Amino acid sequence: MRRRRLMSLGGALALPAWTARAQAQPLRCAVGPFQPTAGDTRRAYEPFFAHLAAAVGRPLALTVTTDWAGIAVALSTAQVDLAWMGPWGYVLAKDRAGAEALAVVKYQGKPTYHAIILARPELRIARFPEDAKGLSISFADAGSTSGWLIPHYWFKTQGIDPRTYFRYRDGASHPANDMAVASGQVDLATDYDRNFAAMVAAGRLREDQARIVWRSEPLPNDALAVRAGLEPALAARLREAALAIDEATAARVMPANYTGWVAAAPDSYALIEAAGRALGRIGAG
Repeated sequence: MRRRRLMSLGGALALPAWTARAQAQPLRCAVGPFQPTAGDTRRAYEPFFAHLAAAVGRPLALTVTTDWAGIAVALSTAQVDLAWMGPWGYVLAKDRAGAEALAVVKYQGKPTYHAIILARPELRIARFPEDAKGLSISFADAGSTSGWLIPHYWFKTQGIDPRTYFRYRDGASHPANDMAVASGQVDLATDYDRNFAAMVAAGRLREDQARIVWRSEPLPNDALAVRAGLEPALAARLREAALAIDEATAARVMPANYTGWVAAAPDSYALIEAAGRALGRIGAG
């Protein structure tokens, strides 16, 4: 009896040590190029990830990727556990490696946003895209929802191949696209309404340096996603920690104008998935 009690006690004593080892492992997080530089992005988003890491009792290891496709690859190859990523990047990671969206971010209280196309303000474009044929256009990189996927999808619905309809290029960041239009380097560029507003608010460009000539239907905001195979209990705690962020906490730990999160549903990103399939990027084209 005494031996059994000692064995039971030994197991109980070992449990806190195992838990301590698990909690000592860093929460590996990643975020894409939301800001003009990697340093800007880290300063803006690190407080949020630090908040979640603290909520689950883990140290933080944060990676800032240089393109949108990179963050999807990092999540799908289990290089990171948790990522704040654009909708298309999330759909790619879900399709290729079973990533799971925990929550959809709210921006100024809304879980949706719009893709836009900006034009130099002096251009006479009364009808789009008819009056813009032959102009130069800059798309974002192919991992961007608003900067690549959705505009390409919309042009496809109009029977237009943007690579031949315009003088085409892609691969730029959203801030770079805005600045290219503002400086006259290109006639047109893709962006999303949140970024354009943020660039104006930060004084990086004036609102009169570009005008919106096309706007998409509402799109789901960025996803907070976890890799396939992450411990279900840890994923649940991360979801709870994100959903518990109220506006006051968001003002302290999230970038400006982000006000919290709503739970992701199975169909939250259905529109993005449909666009990806139509363009042959996921599933059957």
